[in-house]
Amino acid sequence: MQNNTASLIITNAGQLVTLYNPEHIGPKGGKHMSELDIIESGAVAVHESRIVAVGKSDDIIKNIKPIKGAMIYDAEGRVVTPGLIDPHTHPVFAGQRAAEFEMRLAGRNYMEIAGDGGGILSTILERMLTFGTTTVEAKSGYGLSTEHEVKQLQAIRELNDELKIDIVPTFLGAHDVPGEYKDNPDEYVSLVCGVMIPRVAAEKLAVFCDVFCEKGVFSPKQARIIMQTGQAFGLKLKIHADELSNTGGAELAAEFRAVSADHLVFVGDEGIHLMHRAGVIPVLLPGTTFFLSLEKLAPARKMIEKGLPVAIATDCNPGTSMTESMQMITTLACLTYKMSPAEALTAATLNAAFAIDKGDEIGSLAPGKFGDILVWDLEDYREIPYHYGGNMVKSVFKKGVQVR
Repeated sequence: MQNNTASLIITNAGQLVTLYNPEHIGPKGGKHMSELDIIESGAVAVHESRIVAVGKSDDIIKNIKPIKGAMIYDAEGRVVTPGLIDPHTHPVFAGQRAAEFEMRLAGRNYMEIAGDGGGILSTILERMLTFGTTTVEAKSGYGLSTEHEVKQLQAIRELNDELKIDIVPTFLGAHDVPGEYKDNPDEYVSLVCGVMIPRVAAEKLAVFCDVFCEKGVFSPKQARIIMQTGQAFGLKLKIHADELSNTGGAELAAEFRAVSADHLVFVGDEGIHLMHRAGVIPVLLPGTTFFLSLEKLAPARKMIEKGLPVAIATDCNPGTSMTESMQMITTLACLTYKMSPAEALTAATLNAAFAIDKGDEIGSLAPGKFGDILVWDLEDYREIPYHYGGNMVKSVFKKGVQVR
């Protein structure tokens, strides 16, 4: 062991779910999604924010020396896992949209409601942390003007500085075409590429550039221009792909080797094949399908069988998926996608970390990674999706410090 001192030692985990196998580097796809690398009667040690050791409790206690003032946490036989990671959210908005929820129940569809406009800006990140999400990707996209997109990303930056949860910012100026550009969407694309992206990049306001490639929003041609521009300005790429129809978004993600392609409800076999070959992480959003009462599901099982490392996310936003709970998303992934509890947990941790290009830092309990750790009030990891609708997280550690 390279470092035999620790500022935090969590001992006596009934199941220490590490998702750490030194022989398997990278995200887990296919059958590997079921491999959680569990250590029974396990322990994890953290020093100066980083994990220094995982193993049997007796071995960790014998070999790791706590520093003065170190915290020794007895998990008392509970489940211990990496922190949950939410790789697709829209958390900065104003007001709630319960009225739209009522409209959908009355029979109006998503695109009809979207045509009426909607609201923006509120903070729900603290609630995410209480549900065990230790890192979250957060998109702009409700401003649709340079001034307001910049303000949203500045708000995300300020929140990242103030809150315990880590926030990865994504520029989504291409979330929709504003009303004043409906007759000339190419002009808005020019604004996004000529003004917004250069400013966002110059002020280092975002890590990713995203685009909603869909009929009635941005065509594959327009999305390609936006992705080329984002990439040219040093932004990593994501894409809202094939959510409401098959527009070739997955193929576009593969062409650019985007970090992730998200939604993928209508993705075809060719898109799945090309994403796998290009190393694109599919991020699936079962909460959105559930909340919109849609019958069509993303082909999660097909993706897993083809070897893709599937990730899942809340899509937390006021219009189509108003939940902060990744716990609930694991339940929906099991019930709607027929994922196993192990696959769902992998999708919400390790694969989700790679979907935001942070797989080398978070997502598993591995030496060298940040000490983002959950202690659950459960004795078996399979209870995480099984015990739905509540919050079964007992304690949250962020970079080795207890924050809940």
